[in-house]
Amino acid sequence: MKLLHFADAHIDMANYGRHDPETGLPLRVLDFLKSLDTIVDTAIAEKTDLVIFAGDAYRDRSPAPTFQREWGKRIIRLSKAGIRTLLLVGNHDLSPALGRANAIQEFETLDIPHVTVLAKPAFLSAVELGLPVQVIAIPWVSRSGLVAATDAGPEEVFTNIEQRLTELVNMWLEKADPALPVIMTAHASVQGAKFGSERTVMLGADLVLPGSLVRDPRLDYVALGHIHKPQDLNENAHPPVIYPGSIERVDFGEAGDDKFFIIADITRGKTKVQWRKLENIRPFVDRHVTLESPENVIGTLMSALPATGALEGAIVRLTVDYPREWDTLIDEPALRRYAEGAFEFHIVKRPRIEARIRLPANQTVSSLGPLELLDQFWRTSHAEEAETDTLQKMAKEIIEEE
Repeated sequence: MKLLHFADAHIDMANYGRHDPETGLPLRVLDFLKSLDTIVDTAIAEKTDLVIFAGDAYRDRSPAPTFQREWGKRIIRLSKAGIRTLLLVGNHDLSPALGRANAIQEFETLDIPHVTVLAKPAFLSAVELGLPVQVIAIPWVSRSGLVAATDAGPEEVFTNIEQRLTELVNMWLEKADPALPVIMTAHASVQGAKFGSERTVMLGADLVLPGSLVRDPRLDYVALGHIHKPQDLNENAHPPVIYPGSIERVDFGEAGDDKFFIIADITRGKTKVQWRKLENIRPFVDRHVTLESPENVIGTLMSALPATGALEGAIVRLTVDYPREWDTLIDEPALRRYAEGAFEFHIVKRPRIEARIRLPANQTVSSLGPLELLDQFWRTSHAEEAETDTLQKMAKEIIEEE
């Protein structure tokens, strides 16, 4: 079994740059489509048996028809090549309103050959897939979707969603043919995963799948989506538990990440994984400078940036912290000339205001309570009156509770 696994395409992420005069598409969208073309070309050229897309085709759940057309062109190529393709519904694909279509619904509605949209938890047998493999699918879990899959009551799902998913997966693993490999695919966070800023994913707004669920030795490969940082959560062990990451850099949080898709050769009890690096990904350059001296400010800022050749075609952000009185020393036109080869250049100025709280002569800090001191601070920081009132009210609630 040869599998191609990718995730988090977000092909309409046009948050930087201009439009291409020939196609009318944003140039950043063309970056994402170029990576998607590489993935589709590889699947066809290497005659993969199965393609799993682990969710988030678009930036949001209401993509423009133009972007749907471009995504559709690539999926139809896989269909025409006779490659079994599973499209998992991610959180960016799913409407929060019950009964509303998801962003990739048309492939199910039009019954596109060899393409299956997975919008609720499911077990696909070898007979259903027409391949010597079985697939457990966990798309982005909405409570209504889990109710539909399990016939559980909504209150039970709300309080025991992790337990119910574990029961589902175990039930499917028990009924799976032990002679054939089993793949799990999920669009979710998994305990222990890291995302772009290197923070460990903790329980929060997302459902977080337990690590034991995805590392079950009865599985032969786990194809994940949702977190953009490439990683194997079960490295050097079986089964591989892989986030391939997004197919292009989405923002500066991914500036240092390479981008990948996965080719996996899967047999029962043994899987060989190849990380295929996507080449010619548009570079992001992110630099932060704190000015310590008013001398040669422009030279200091330019020296913080790479050489002009390394800026060619890059999306660049330069963040500068400095005392407000040095504002006129920052020659922004000179910086823009230096970075003129960049695809886009942003300078973020963060002037510091040196302010001191001055108390009346008959008052001392020790004579004031926490709320009185906070009130002095809000006024010194020149916050809006409405904002100050809200902050002071929140502070009062916290202090009184403590």
